[in-house]
Amino acid sequence: MSDLAASPGLEDSGRQLARLIDGVRDCAIYMIDRTGYVVTWNPGAERIKGYTAKEIVGRHFSDFYTPEDRRAELPAHALSTAERTGKFEGEGWRVRKDGTRFWASVLVDALQSPAGELLGFAKITRDMTAPRLMQEQLNQAQKMEAIGQLTGGVAHDFNNLLTVILGNLDSLSLELPPERIRWRRRVDHALRAAQRAATLTQQLLAFARRQPLKPKPVEINHLLAGWTEMIRRTLPEKVHIRRLQDDAAGIAEVDANQLENALLNLVVNARDAMPDGGTLTIETATSSVTEDDAHLLPELKPGTYILICVTDTGTGMSPEVVERAFDPFFTTKMLGQGTGLGLSQVFGFVKQSGGHVKIYSRPGQGTTIKIYLPQSATTEDQGPATLVAATAKPTRDETILVVEDNDAVRSFTTDTLREFGLNVIEASDASEALKILERNRRIDLLFTDIGLPGLNGRELAAAVQRQYPKVRLLFTSGYAQMPSSTSTHASMDIALLSKPFTRTELYEQICHSLSDPPRA
Repeated sequence: MSDLAASPGLEDSGRQLARLIDGVRDCAIYMIDRTGYVVTWNPGAERIKGYTAKEIVGRHFSDFYTPEDRRAELPAHALSTAERTGKFEGEGWRVRKDGTRFWASVLVDALQSPAGELLGFAKITRDMTAPRLMQEQLNQAQKMEAIGQLTGGVAHDFNNLLTVILGNLDSLSLELPPERIRWRRRVDHALRAAQRAATLTQQLLAFARRQPLKPKPVEINHLLAGWTEMIRRTLPEKVHIRRLQDDAAGIAEVDANQLENALLNLVVNARDAMPDGGTLTIETATSSVTEDDAHLLPELKPGTYILICVTDTGTGMSPEVVERAFDPFFTTKMLGQGTGLGLSQVFGFVKQSGGHVKIYSRPGQGTTIKIYLPQSATTEDQGPATLVAATAKPTRDETILVVEDNDAVRSFTTDTLREFGLNVIEASDASEALKILERNRRIDLLFTDIGLPGLNGRELAAAVQRQYPKVRLLFTSGYAQMPSSTSTHASMDIALLSKPFTRTELYEQICHSLSDPPRA
């Protein structure tokens, strides 16, 4: 019999304490003797750790520790610290009877006789798995938000540079004589490199959740049916594709093109993870998130979600890789075989669409990526109405006010529009633009950057809508900013020409905007 159990005084105290703690279900409260063997066991301990009192009393408390913690002698350290200082406090992974792990908050108090002799220890353990999971999710969300703000800002500035680079290279290629073959080749190489840089910048904006999206009601099963047939022809024959669908999945309001791009990124990763072949499963389902679920899934609001699962039977990922998989530029591929922006682009698009994405993977057991998209009650969009092509050259009487704070971008834009025969007035900020509008009532189109200093482009557009309703409006931006609190719903519907843009794209969008009837 242990020394703890043999002490009459402690036995009396134990009986009194047992009457108080038998009703405690949220904490494991039990006593161990001087060498670490369990003496008492409360119902809370049975609920948390899975052992009945009959199964565990008499066994060493180190059975609850993970193998790696036992090898590190952490149980002995806890008891020695409690004996030396009076108590031990700590947190760590513990193991239940069924082998599952939980995150435990532990308090060990040394029990001493009136003479100061160590009799044993009282131990209290709380299951903190759910709070730890929520904290980890919060930390991850904060990290991703910080990285997103950084990459979004860099991409925005880089898009201004690329607008000038692409635009002037485009102009140069048009002006070079046909016989200057070597120069034309050099310009073409520079153009392709700049266009590749623009693609990378767009991927960064996708991760930062600042890419321009055009969400419309999309029947997800219908989209996946056609998309799966397309990728089936592009994957190796040794990769077998399965498609499973929940007929109740329904409709989500998303940008269909960007959703297909996101899924294509997942399929490319799955293909690379199955070099010897395997099975790729694309599945839809529905998932309801309740108020209680939202506490464990803070990324999702309560509601019904369409679930798109992409599963491969490939090599899988380690926990360390899963943790960093959405980080931009993180890749496990060989140098030169990937940018590390594929999954980060998926992450940004899904979050920007009001959903969430999760990775489930283990080495050698494949990977499943689940995309949650809010289910919509609207009907599927049947496609855009036929638009009249803006090919006619506007008359010289039409005047455009260009508002851009970046000098190089403003210079390229105004020079290009003048070369196309348009009347152009320029301003570097919103206050200057409003003064020009007050003096000149013949302005037909306001073409403004969104990210202006002081009064931003959306606020400028709202002011123009109120004061000069006949002026047509067109936005440009290096990334898609969220509408400000003062923006009207009408300003959110204004067309956007994303940077970087070429001379042709600028001209076509200007023509299209001028062809629209005035708002009033």
